[in-house]
Amino acid sequence: MGVGQQNGNRQQQTGGDDWDALRGDVGDMAGAAVERGRYFIESAREQATDYAGRRKDDIAQSVADFATSLRESTHSFDERPNIRAVVDSAADGLEQLADSIRDRTFSDIFNDFEEVVRRRPATVAAVSVAVGFLAARFLKSTAEDMRHERMNPSVSQPSRSRQQQAQGQRTRAKAGA
Repeated sequence: MGVGQQNGNRQQQTGGDDWDALRGDVGDMAGAAVERGRYFIESAREQATDYAGRRKDDIAQSVADFATSLRESTHSFDERPNIRAVVDSAADGLEQLADSIRDRTFSDIFNDFEEVVRRRPATVAAVSVAVGFLAARFLKSTAEDMRHERMNPSVSQPSRSRQQQAQGQRTRAKAGA
């Protein structure tokens, strides 16, 4: 074998060794990144669980308050007993949900929710679309109301001017005393 061939073989071996070392380094970095990602996700999950556990009673009270408001709104349906029955049934369901939220841990609620999603993905997707649609309608109407108030400030001025008048009267009363 000639000297040139030996040099070429050494360069190929050295290049292969460098490539293997580089591949090993990249693999180590990827493994470290995956491990840190898992740690981050676990930390985020723990923080979310702790926060949800602390806020669980507030959420349950909000659901119960909504059920009460819904039940009180049925007075306008006295002449339509079918609608009133549906609304009362929804209010009962919300009250049961509030009790369930109070009695269970966040992990239990999350696990049940995850089970429902796995058993009935189409239903969850349909409910998600409906909730998204309702949220979009709410946001759109809120944005339109805000835009209307900005374009017609005289509409929202009476309450502001009453507040300003009351504040002016208090200031004058303090100055006169």
